[in-house]
Amino acid sequence: MDTAGQGSPSRRVAILGSTGSIGTQALEVIKAAFHEDGAPRFLITALSAGGANLELFAQQAVATRAAVLGLAKGNVQELSERLESLAPGYRPQIEVGPHASTVLAGLDVDVVLNGITGSIGLAPTLAALRAGNTLALANKESLIVGGQLVKDAAREYGAQLVPVDSEHSAIAQALRSGTAAEIERLILTASGGPFRGKKRHELSQVTPEQALKHPTWDMGLMVTTNSATLVNKGLELIEAHLLFDVPLDRIDVVVHPQSVVHSMVQFIDGSTIAQASPPDMRLPIALGLAWPERVRGAAQPCDWSQATEWTFEPLDHQAFPAVELAKDAAKQGGTHPAVFNAANEEAVLAFHQGSIGFLDIVDTVEAVLSEHSAQASLSGLTLEAVLEAEIWARRRAQERLAGEN
Repeated sequence: MDTAGQGSPSRRVAILGSTGSIGTQALEVIKAAFHEDGAPRFLITALSAGGANLELFAQQAVATRAAVLGLAKGNVQELSERLESLAPGYRPQIEVGPHASTVLAGLDVDVVLNGITGSIGLAPTLAALRAGNTLALANKESLIVGGQLVKDAAREYGAQLVPVDSEHSAIAQALRSGTAAEIERLILTASGGPFRGKKRHELSQVTPEQALKHPTWDMGLMVTTNSATLVNKGLELIEAHLLFDVPLDRIDVVVHPQSVVHSMVQFIDGSTIAQASPPDMRLPIALGLAWPERVRGAAQPCDWSQATEWTFEPLDHQAFPAVELAKDAAKQGGTHPAVFNAANEEAVLAFHQGSIGFLDIVDTVEAVLSEHSAQASLSGLTLEAVLEAEIWARRRAQERLAGEN
């Protein structure tokens, strides 16, 4: 980027999933972020969205004047007409189709924020890394299912991978207090979701509406349901293992309902470093965009003038077996994490369609995983093997959910 005659340089950003929770908050962070000399810290180069909220997407495009837009599903003419009505003369390049976000991820930018939900985020993740872009990763599923593929791409192309999940952002911050050799354990905190303290038998009659009433975070259907089953924490455990190269048996999960301590690192000398801030995703998003720098005023800090109380509780693995199930999938390696994720996505959709009960979600994942264990090859992981395993897992989960054994 030519900054001659300008003030402080602005980072060029591509946001994938701009109309989702992560994307909309990222745009808020970017709009408010300036260097001390008044120059904007970030410039939006590209935006992509699924297409379900075309009006919002058009408004975002006009507000940012993004040069390139990507739409997974939708009509180019309809989007162009909306853009013309909002901003006559604004004619960005528009990519349409399932590979639109992948195209945008490979553009010449400084940072790609992958805020897509689901394993469809894997191809854009790989494209961003192969382009040598810094990847601010909020799409945990692409790391879960891609595993070594993602890590290899980052290493081969010299790309920086920065976690945006609040838990992994917290760990990344805490890890700056010591060396890799000094890490004893990683401690992931979990809010416990809407059913914290419930026993397994009390969860049999849970409704989709109840599962979506998360006490802390405002997220989409899939992530919120995953937080209720604790599948989300299982995915985060795998992600922490892959991101920080810490063995699975040295990563713990503890329930912290206040969601102020976002995760912790315990060092070999007995010290534990915790990152604390009120629950607000704008802080880890800002860090992902600006890493390793911080963005002034990205979120509100803790108010230390007020009395407060933080509590920590052990996780009830009998009521919420998803974390141990995820850990087992990671230990088996290969395509097992991809199967875990794909089977879960199918089961969550079935639950919200009223086809199965709440407990059937994780039970289905366990059953599909057990079948995969008997037939899966653990030889070199490839993108083709991941996609094939996902297709098999989704089909097998659907068969089980339909009562076909």
